[in-house]
Amino acid sequence: MEERLIGTMSMGVRAPIIREGDDIAQIVVDSVINAVESANMKLMEKDVIAVTEAVVARAQGNYASIDNIAEDIKNKFGDDTVGVIFPILSRNRFSVCLKGIARGAKKIVLMLSYPSDEVGNHLVSLDELDEKGVNPWTDVLTEAKYRELFGIVKHPFTGVDYIEFYKELIQGEGCEVEVILANDCRTILNYTKSVLTCDIHSRERTKRLLKAAGAEKVYGLDDVLSAPVNGSGCNEQYGLLGSNKATEETVKLFPRECMPVVKAIQDGIMARTGVKVEAMIYGDGAFKDPVGKIWELADPVVSPAYTEGLEGQPNEIKIKYLADNDFADLEGEELKKAISERIKSKDGNLVGKMESQGTTPRRLTDLIGSLSDLTSGSGDKGTPIILIKGYFDNYTK
Repeated sequence: MEERLIGTMSMGVRAPIIREGDDIAQIVVDSVINAVESANMKLMEKDVIAVTEAVVARAQGNYASIDNIAEDIKNKFGDDTVGVIFPILSRNRFSVCLKGIARGAKKIVLMLSYPSDEVGNHLVSLDELDEKGVNPWTDVLTEAKYRELFGIVKHPFTGVDYIEFYKELIQGEGCEVEVILANDCRTILNYTKSVLTCDIHSRERTKRLLKAAGAEKVYGLDDVLSAPVNGSGCNEQYGLLGSNKATEETVKLFPRECMPVVKAIQDGIMARTGVKVEAMIYGDGAFKDPVGKIWELADPVVSPAYTEGLEGQPNEIKIKYLADNDFADLEGEELKKAISERIKSKDGNLVGKMESQGTTPRRLTDLIGSLSDLTSGSGDKGTPIILIKGYFDNYTK
């Protein structure tokens, strides 16, 4: 048999523009089959078809307006001063949400974490904090103190002064605002006992600490629009988390009821080709940019739904470890054969074994979702579907 010389391939698949009401699973099946036929390829067992959450939510029509958000905030907080704490600094992710929150409130105390938000967007650098003698663990900065120390600071990528931007958004909705910077969630209780915590991955801890410290009303973004408001979209599990700006007045929410979609894709491919592929829906990948320091994951999870073959972690042997240690005296065809035999006979669980050291322990869905996100990009590539071939192959295949 001829040796295969190509390993994993990740390919963007073009699709029609998805509209509300479209059968997303059918479109994905048709698009992938058309793509592999045009490229003279075949689908194989364990190929992965990944679909971006954005087109799934669009097909579902899972949208909400600023007024829907405002109504939910009013229902939850009444006329209380609302402490809005730890939002990420993002025009796409948070600006429309903030408008809705402000439209539903009389006064907001906006508490930002510093020097950066949760996903790494910096207001100032750690070096600047050191220079000014500020301790981010203990010091609470008013807006005036922040300006005195650092002046006007614009985000290097977006050119936005986020403190000014968020302040003007709130005031534009006729809501009073006070801005502070602090990193202990309990600081907000010096200003109000009604809190909306906007952090993503640390939200459960934040809620627990606030309640234990005497907060009277505590909600997270995941509690806002967790049910429909006046016929709006919603997300029972994540609320506003994972939402994106759709227009100046609406947000597209994270998709809901996703398992039937991935199952329909898997079944649709099986019916057409007789091949069992794996399928997943993906959002943001989980990786950190070394220059901008931004951690990509602003969605609550990388993958809200996936077929069962994507459960678990990779179980891989580090080839370079074997080459440098167990088989250091071999070379050429003999080395290749020895490593191949070791891979074929590897244990089902390599956790803690020396030959797996350096294989980063991550979930398959986080790895494959990140690969998909990087392949599709976030701009104009027009490939909301990703086909990944050979991901589960190894050196012996």
